[in-house]
Amino acid sequence: MSTIRVILCLVCFAVIGSAGLFNRHLLANSRDLGSVSKASRSTVNNFGANPSGAILICRQKLVHIAQKEVGIREKTGKNDGSRIEEYLAAVKLKRGNPYCAAFLSWIYMQEGFAKPRSGWSPDLVPRSRLTHDALPANIFGIYYPELRRIAHVGMIESVQHSWAVTLEANTNVAGSREGEGVYRKRRHLKTIPRMADWILPERRTQ
Repeated sequence: MSTIRVILCLVCFAVIGSAGLFNRHLLANSRDLGSVSKASRSTVNNFGANPSGAILICRQKLVHIAQKEVGIREKTGKNDGSRIEEYLAAVKLKRGNPYCAAFLSWIYMQEGFAKPRSGWSPDLVPRSRLTHDALPANIFGIYYPELRRIAHVGMIESVQHSWAVTLEANTNVAGSREGEGVYRKRRHLKTIPRMADWILPERRTQ
């Protein structure tokens, strides 16, 4: 009997010890999860130490907002209509003004971004935001030699080989900068001289 009791005691100690280890393991995981949760919140808010996942989600959300606007058309062909006037209002412009930049500013505003917020196309591709990466939600600018400036802007939706699939406003089937609505377009990357990233932190310029 004494031998049996000793064996039972040893079994009990083993079970209790393993349970203690198991609980400590759970507590360790709990702390880790807490840290991950805090890091995730930080990343979503200001893209902290490990931003890639949150940035990807942010890009997807911005693109999705723009995608839902494809098909919006002007009411009378004069930069008007209720939705287009919403784009213009985002940058404090009245009906009748060009709205390709206002459209992008409106999209970013829907996701809580303070910038970009301008109806002037060149403002959406500033030097401090320039990038060579044709990533979803990045803004591109088209240069017009006759105006000697960037005079049309749009959003990158995706890239297929050497072509960018884009989401643009105040354009048409031909890709004009004076079109009548919001379109999905295809532009060769060689025709896009400037791209700007408004999601990553702004670069310092001299």
